[in-house]
Amino acid sequence: MYWCLSENMTEENKIYCLRTTANREDQVMDFVVSNAQRKNINIYAVIKPHGLRGYIFIEAPNKTEAEHAVFGIPYARGLLSHDVAYTEIEHMLEQVKKEMNIQKNDIAEIISGAFKREKCKITRIDKVKEEAVVELLDAAVPIPITLKLDALKVIRREGEESID
Repeated sequence: MYWCLSENMTEENKIYCLRTTANREDQVMDFVVSNAQRKNINIYAVIKPHGLRGYIFIEAPNKTEAEHAVFGIPYARGLLSHDVAYTEIEHMLEQVKKEMNIQKNDIAEIISGAFKREKCKITRIDKVKEEAVVELLDAAVPIPITLKLDALKVIRREGEESID
């Protein structure tokens, strides 16, 4: 997730890392953005990198501006003492979303989580949330389980042979 607050970004700007309570990054981002807009603080961007829990990055001209933006915000645990080079976080920011070719009634294998290596049938897909509701094939009673799309690998389409 990314918030851009200004068009005045320059190479002199620094990126600061803010520790947050795990799984509260989105709330902290919203608080930082509204705080910066309300108090007219020079914050250029607020970034939540994919796959990194408990941290967000703030682009600001100096540490003082970043500290003013995060002062008094719930779930914010404090800025790290030094700024972060863009090259250190670049790999977390430029994730390319691959298109998942998953359809209702596909047979899939769960590739991560508690039900790893289990076969399932996809009963519903929510592309916005990137989730699918599946039913385990080997279960005695069909219980719907909601999984992220990246935890599934399609192995067979309805009416087709194996995709492998």
